[in-house]
Amino acid sequence: MPGCYSFDEKSQSARRCRSLHSQQCMMYQPPIRGRRTKSLKPWMIALIIAAVVLVLAIIISLLVYFLLFDQKPHYYKISFLIPGTEYNPDFSVEHSKARTDLQQKVNNEIDNIFQRSSLNHHYIKSHAVDFRSSNDGLKTDVVLKFNFVSNNAETIKRQAAKILHQKLEFDESFLKIDNSSPYLKDIREVQAEHILNSGCGLGRDPPSMEKIADGYVAGKADWPWQASLQMDGMHFCGASLISEEWLLTAAHCFDTYKNPRLWMVSFGTTLSPPLKRRKVQTIIVHENYAAHKHDDDIAVVKLSTPVLFSEEVHRVCLPDANFEVPPKSKVFVTGWGALQANGPFPNTLRQVEIETISNDVCNQVHVYGGAVSSGMICAGFLSGKFDACEGDSGGPLVIAPDRNIWYLIGIVSWGIDCGKENKPGIYTKVTRYRDWIKSKTNI
Repeated sequence: MPGCYSFDEKSQSARRCRSLHSQQCMMYQPPIRGRRTKSLKPWMIALIIAAVVLVLAIIISLLVYFLLFDQKPHYYKISFLIPGTEYNPDFSVEHSKARTDLQQKVNNEIDNIFQRSSLNHHYIKSHAVDFRSSNDGLKTDVVLKFNFVSNNAETIKRQAAKILHQKLEFDESFLKIDNSSPYLKDIREVQAEHILNSGCGLGRDPPSMEKIADGYVAGKADWPWQASLQMDGMHFCGASLISEEWLLTAAHCFDTYKNPRLWMVSFGTTLSPPLKRRKVQTIIVHENYAAHKHDDDIAVVKLSTPVLFSEEVHRVCLPDANFEVPPKSKVFVTGWGALQANGPFPNTLRQVEIETISNDVCNQVHVYGGAVSSGMICAGFLSGKFDACEGDSGGPLVIAPDRNIWYLIGIVSWGIDCGKENKPGIYTKVTRYRDWIKSKTNI
């Protein structure tokens, strides 16, 4: 796409040199008043000191390892009451201001409780994941994450429960413990991480200008919705994860091969080895798409088995149909496409920051001469250089308008050459097909 350390232990054993001294038999011997002990030689003293230091170092290293490096994440789920707060339908709308503000308020309250407690070195974070109505006001479920040695699990759990009870029952707080649900219920790591990463669009912070052509590589959790559509282990197209089981991609990826059984999806920043893989169950191409033209270049792909979300694999946000992206907006395109026209495909995911360009500009005679329709987005630079390329088709064009939440606004569709002057990339406009996506996936 343009644009335990180890060490060898040498066991040392102190050797005692035994000398058998023959004594001549004598009739008379002087009386023995005392024995004189021989002083240790310097090299023996050094050897003993070195052995003691080595033993102490091993003991200290083991203690540090078990106290620090042997710690593992532990997760608990707990329900809280928020008395006096009425349910607001916006609390169920992802990334709404009402929901985000209340989530932050709950998370901050729990952060303050544990960061000022005896468990401050073990507490990692909290995450409010759900809000629902109750007789007393509002309820919320919260996932708590701690880090500690496994054999301390019960002790830490009791301490956490005691700290919460003291702070929420006896001190003034807008949160109260919900006694109608299990208190500090243990959750498996995979399930907990799925909940913690269930929010859409959680990726990297918007970075500075980068170009794919010269080899800027994406971090492992920067674009966690990016997927690779493959056949026989070879990358063909990009795609974007929009739910646990649905992907959004370009229709032209299936011009030749339409059988779902031929396709495999891989996740993670590297093609080989992949982080995880899934078979394809269903491919739905837009009904009006035709291979000889560029309109309606959109398709959805259903996985045979849903993925569990993690920091490195989760969904991107889909914009509402009225979501507007003005010209010159900073956007990102990612993929494993060629580094230049007819060039090799990289193994590691790459990224480029580009700008949206108005369709009027892109439809000028010296650019695309009217070929860019209202269902397309033009993005890149008229000066060229920064662009998507072969192999990036179907991949995401994303924007983070606020709070570093990323929205999928475009799908890599077509263009002339790669990074060529006056030939920016053309992307399928996701907002134009928002209702179609919902009709096929219920998302």
